[in-house]
Amino acid sequence: MGRLNVERIGEVATPYLVGKESKLIEELEVYDEFGEVTRIENLMGIGLDQIPVFINEFWTSKQRAAHSLHEISYRACFKPQLPKFFIERLTDEGDVVYDPFMGRGTTLLEAIILRRRAIGCDINPLSASLLYPRLNPPTLKEIQERLERIVFEYDGEFPDDFTVFYHPDTLRQICSLRRYLIDRDEKVDNVDAWIRMVATNRLTGHSSGFFSVYTLPPNQAVTIERQKIINARRHQEPDFRNIPELILKKSRSLLSKLNHDELQILREYGDSTILLTQSCEKTSAIGTDSVSLVVTSPPFLDVVDYATDNWLRCWFNGIDETEIPIWTFRRVEDWQSHMTFVFEELKRVLKPNGYVAFEVGEVRNGKVRLEEKVIPAAEAAGLDPVLVLINSQEFTKTSNCWGVDNLAKGTNTNRIVLLKN
Repeated sequence: MGRLNVERIGEVATPYLVGKESKLIEELEVYDEFGEVTRIENLMGIGLDQIPVFINEFWTSKQRAAHSLHEISYRACFKPQLPKFFIERLTDEGDVVYDPFMGRGTTLLEAIILRRRAIGCDINPLSASLLYPRLNPPTLKEIQERLERIVFEYDGEFPDDFTVFYHPDTLRQICSLRRYLIDRDEKVDNVDAWIRMVATNRLTGHSSGFFSVYTLPPNQAVTIERQKIINARRHQEPDFRNIPELILKKSRSLLSKLNHDELQILREYGDSTILLTQSCEKTSAIGTDSVSLVVTSPPFLDVVDYATDNWLRCWFNGIDETEIPIWTFRRVEDWQSHMTFVFEELKRVLKPNGYVAFEVGEVRNGKVRLEEKVIPAAEAAGLDPVLVLINSQEFTKTSNCWGVDNLAKGTNTNRIVLLKN
């Protein structure tokens, strides 16, 4: 990698930096893997003007695709290249990587693939069921044999309103599979868990690979009334979709890049993985001074309604989504206060000189930049800000990156605050 002239706005004042973050900053200053010059600005705001902001294309769709095991849809999830970027640079093999808002488990799965130990936490019980099966995946043969044993003939009542999404015969198959999995309960093995995970992610979508007629993207579920409107506008009716065939097809895709060595890594590091279903403010199951790196993205301000998005997935899994106390913040002050509590717990579990890569976004059409709220919350908890990294796949050379529309809307960008214990 050749050294480039770095276009600067302001000076980077970081005399206290040592170790891995010092090497990271040196790399960011000259980063040119995708042909652009790194821009360096200073964060605006009272008390923030000495924090450097690095803007470039640090990971991109031009890179080699991520592992096929990641291809599980979930609302507001980041690409695997994001945690990989920080895991490779700020940890060593065997270190512990933690995600307190793990979602579909992207950070944890990528950490394990890279031979790190992983811990995850999420208040949503769906999260663990979306990750766990990928840490001990069955073979295609085992999946096919199990599907052949399941009786897809449902003779009970099913919710009639669901026919706005599904052909009646498809819905009977879904209800059959749902009853089988719920009845299995604690007897669910890795094959059943895999089938449940794939089915959960195939419930609704916008292509023939999903169980439903065309609806919104597969990381959310619309209401029944909204689906009626979609059907009317598109002049569509649900056609029959064969559930076992679609589960096997998606399984084949998820396992397509998994080789023997990677399977051994999953088994070796997956066995020690800790998955917590609870609030991340108090995590007594995680030891003090045990985590080397946290990579996460918290719930944002009134942007994503996870409970509403996941109502159909919760139904399939026998979960009452109204009982899940997922945070929804309307006021910036409330969000910032809760993040302070989170950072206090992260400081406890982090090793001395451990790091937090905290991915946030601009909300309310760019009027609120959460990185400016993260840093005071983190400092109040005793963590030190190191830098802000903005990954933009539509890099611009305008003089004021903060006002550029594609950045303000959060499109094709990630904004990460890096903190140190």
